[in-house]
Amino acid sequence: MVLLSATLAADPRILDDDGGWCWFQDERCIVHDGVLYVGSVSSGHVGPARKGDVNVIMHDLAAKTTRIVELDDQLQLDDHDNPALLASEEGVLAIWATHGGNWKIYSSTVKADGTATPKQTHLIQPADGYGVTYANLFRMPNGDLVHIFRGAGWDPNVIRSTDGGDTWGEPKRLLGGPGRPYVRYAQDSVGRIHLFATEQHPRNFDNSLFHGMLDGDRVLDSAGTQVGTLGTRPPAPELLTEVFKGDANNVGWCSSIEIDVYDHPVVAYSVQKDSAGMKVGTGGADHRYRYARWDGSAWIDNEVGFAGTRLFAREDDYTGLISIDPGNPSTVYLSTNAHPETGSPVLSRVDEQRHWEIWRGDTADGGGTWTFTPVTADSEADNLRPMVPTGSSTPVLVWLRGNYRTYTDYDQAVCCLVGDEIPTLGTGSAVPSRP
Repeated sequence: MVLLSATLAADPRILDDDGGWCWFQDERCIVHDGVLYVGSVSSGHVGPARKGDVNVIMHDLAAKTTRIVELDDQLQLDDHDNPALLASEEGVLAIWATHGGNWKIYSSTVKADGTATPKQTHLIQPADGYGVTYANLFRMPNGDLVHIFRGAGWDPNVIRSTDGGDTWGEPKRLLGGPGRPYVRYAQDSVGRIHLFATEQHPRNFDNSLFHGMLDGDRVLDSAGTQVGTLGTRPPAPELLTEVFKGDANNVGWCSSIEIDVYDHPVVAYSVQKDSAGMKVGTGGADHRYRYARWDGSAWIDNEVGFAGTRLFAREDDYTGLISIDPGNPSTVYLSTNAHPETGSPVLSRVDEQRHWEIWRGDTADGGGTWTFTPVTADSEADNLRPMVPTGSSTPVLVWLRGNYRTYTDYDQAVCCLVGDEIPTLGTGSAVPSRP
C-alpha cells in the first residue's frame, strides 16, 4: 500500500452537488466567453425532483459564480443521456438523447443569461430496434453541423444540418461490421473528423483499437487512403488503421482523442490485463493506461501507467478514465486507485480506504516516459472521469467526485480546478499543441 502526502493545491470548486456523465459524447465541456459549460445528468441522490434531469452547468471562471440550466426535466436516470455542446452565435447549442429505446434527439441553446430555448425534438427515421444513444456535435468549415450518434445497427450514424440544427438530414452509417463499436471523435483544423474505435463492446470481444477519419463522405485510414464511403459503403473498424492489437489478455477500450499542432491525432486508452478465460464479472483486477500518437507515417504507442481495478462489477473494463489536455496533448489526467508508476494500491490517510484519485501525467518525449503529479489525495470518495474543456486560454480540469455503482446508480458532485489551482503546471513538450 502507498500513503500519499500530497494534497490539493486548492480545494476544488464544486459546480453541482449532483451530476454525472458517460465519455462517449463530445464536447462534454467547453469554455465560451469566459464561462465554463459542463453537460451533466442528475441522479436525484440529493433530491428526487432532480432524478434524470439533463443539465448544463455554467461557471464563470473569473467571478467563480455558477448556475445550473435544466434542459430536460427527469428525462431518464442514465449518464449516457449527457449532452454534447457546441458554441454558437446565440450561445451554446446542446444536443442529447436517451440511452436507446427511441429514435428522438433533443436540442436547445443555452444563452449567456442562463436561459435556454425551448427543447426541440427531432425524429430520426427508425432503422431497427436499438434507438439513438450518445451525442457528438461538430461544425464544418462551411458552417454546416454534423451530429454523430449510435443508431442503426448499433453503429455510428451521421446526420447533417444546414440551418444551425433546426432541421437534420437523413442518417448515414459511418462504420459497419458485426456491430456496436465504441468510438471517440475529434475534429482537426480542416474539418476532418477523426475516429478512435473498437470493434465491439469489451465485455463481449477482445478489442483492438483503430483510427480513421471522416472527410466529407469519404472514410479514410490514418494515412489518408479511402477505405469506405459514408452511407453507401461504411467500413468495418478493422479496415481503419490499427493503433493497438488486442487479445484475450489485453482488451482495449478507447478513452480520449485530441489533435496536435500538426493536425495529427493523439489518443489515450485503457487495457484490461490477464483476463483470458475469466467469466464476466470476475476480471478487471489490473488495467493499464496507454498513449499513442500518429507521427505522419506510423503510430507510436506506449504505456502510461497503472489504471487500477475495475470500477464496478459486471463491467470489468470500466476504469476511472484518462483524458488528454486538448490545449497541450503532452499532458494527460488519469483516474486510478493504484499508484500509476508502481501499481501499488493507494490508501487515503483520512479513512484508510482505497479510492480513485486524479493524477496529472506529463511527457517530454512523445509518450515514452511520464512524470506524475497527484491532483487529489487522501480523499473520502472516488475521483472519476476527468476532462479538460476546449476553448480556454486558462487551464481547467473538471471531474466527478463521489460514488459510482453503475451508469444508473451514482451519487457524485461535479468538481473543477482552474489555472494555478491545478498542481504542477507546465513541463516540457515533445508533442506540440495547437497555438
